[in-house]
Amino acid sequence: MDAVRVALLREVLAGTEWLGATRRFAGALRGSVVSHGGGLLLVGTPEYEPWHLAAHLVDEAAWSGTPELAPTLVRHDARPSDPAHLAVGLGRLEAARRGETLLVVASTTPAAPLVERVSDARRAGATVLSLGPGQGELPSMAHEVLAVPDGSELDLDTVQHLVSAAAGENALPTPRGRRRFRDRVARLAEHLTAPPPARW
Repeated sequence: MDAVRVALLREVLAGTEWLGATRRFAGALRGSVVSHGGGLLLVGTPEYEPWHLAAHLVDEAAWSGTPELAPTLVRHDARPSDPAHLAVGLGRLEAARRGETLLVVASTTPAAPLVERVSDARRAGATVLSLGPGQGELPSMAHEVLAVPDGSELDLDTVQHLVSAAAGENALPTPRGRRRFRDRVARLAEHLTAPPPARW
């Protein structure tokens, strides 16, 4: 879903709770990863791996100048022969520590083995965010929850688009004194295209 479609979707959703809810959740996600300098782990269930959200967060990280949003996709069936960005298995959750953020995306209530790993990561100090049905043990242990129950107006994929777009557009301002490369290029372009000063 591109930026134009997200904008149209937001117009349709104006006046509903979804816009505020997705922006709050995105703000919690962005705030956690930016304040710790990255460390975003993204995991789904064996039946639902959030590939699409991972790709959108990578795009938003690049477009917004917020590299901390780029996640590590943790997969249930990762194999060493997979490409590096797809070869991270569930053992990575066991290594999660303070300063890392674990975003769990599930279309149904996660099974006990995943919930146990998430609980261990939380005990080790990771910040846990939950995006999914809003039932079961996972929401009670998460620091931030965005529930997308069955039968709601939006499906889980659409909510993920709204969250990733909001996470990117709400990027924290660049500290003064350190301009981003894009800002420097824009300033140079303005300088080069400005009319010459008038000579008297």
